Amino acid sequence: MLLVLCVDLDDDLGRKTDVETPVVGRDAVLDAAVALAQADPEDSDVNVLFEGVHITDEVTDEPVEVAAVTGVDGSDVAANRAVGEEVDTVLASLSTSEDVRALVVTDGAQDESVIPVIRSRIRIDGVRRVVVRQAQDLESMYYTIKQVLDDPETRGTILVPLGILLLIYPLTIAVESLGLPVSSLGIISGLLGLYVLARGLGAERLLDEAADRATSGLYAGRVTIITYVVAAALLTIGGVSGVNVLESQPAPLSPVEVVAALVYGAIQWFTVAGITSSLGRVTDEYLHDEFEWRYLNAPFYVLAIGGVLHGLSAFFLGIRSLEYLAVVLTGGTLLGLASTLAFAVAEARLDPPERHNQGPGGPSSE
Repeated sequence: MLLVLCVDLDDDLGRKTDVETPVVGRDAVLDAAVALAQADPEDSDVNVLFEGVHITDEVTDEPVEVAAVTGVDGSDVAANRAVGEEVDTVLASLSTSEDVRALVVTDGAQDESVIPVIRSRIRIDGVRRVVVRQAQDLESMYYTIKQVLDDPETRGTILVPLGILLLIYPLTIAVESLGLPVSSLGIISGLLGLYVLARGLGAERLLDEAADRATSGLYAGRVTIITYVVAAALLTIGGVSGVNVLESQPAPLSPVEVVAALVYGAIQWFTVAGITSSLGRVTDEYLHDEFEWRYLNAPFYVLAIGGVLHGLSAFFLGIRSLEYLAVVLTGGTLLGLASTLAFAVAEARLDPPERHNQGPGGPSSE
């Protein structure tokens, strides 16, 4: 038997008429269609009911029955559940021992969201979408736009940049009317651009994760919170110092000399910042019983890199000679090698033996 199933997900039939659902049988569905057409001639579900009757009249080579099922207005989950219950009622009312298959008739994409619910109860042979010819795909477009606007992620991706673009012209008028300098508009535009880039690159998630780590670090008493703040202050000072050194150099400067001046003025501050943050990390590892001797390499590596960059920048600015650069490069290399060897030996000799024999799951069985 073929069951022609007319679906009205938002229950226009029940809300606008006195018809009780589910409606089973050709004459009953036809009467329901007429009643809905009288109550609201513009309702698209009228076409669904008439199409169901039309399909029933066309099928002559097998038994056929038509029924109309409805959901509820509001929640899609509740509507799908209501449709499933009415489909169960319809199937129970069919007095046949034959295999029942369904042909679902809807008026658009929104009603078709209930198809998985129907398929879980009866085999579906096909779906017939009925729309007015003058409004082909109009409801599908409306439903798609509605779904986009209801999705928080898509809404933020599309509407936020669009709103920012629409705000540029009003901001321009406001800046001109207030007599503010033109640079203020550039600052506003730059801030909006940074916000759009942050949204597009997902930087807000990184900021949220950093804030969570900082909060947990404060409550856990981690030393790195303090050292990171101090390191950030030192980096700021280093940046200002680098700019000051660059401005004190006689013009003109080549690109290499510009970079060298910035590095020469900032590298000592950057080096102290690196050493401070690495020492804070080592202290935290020690306090949480996760310390290993090789962690002490970090401050020495930072010191070696800072010395090499200081020598290179001084050489390119003509402040130091080639011999000084050679000494710095050799000293930085030796410092890195010496620290690596020293802490490797310390780790091998000073760590307790059971620590080396212990695997990730505990002491070994040997």
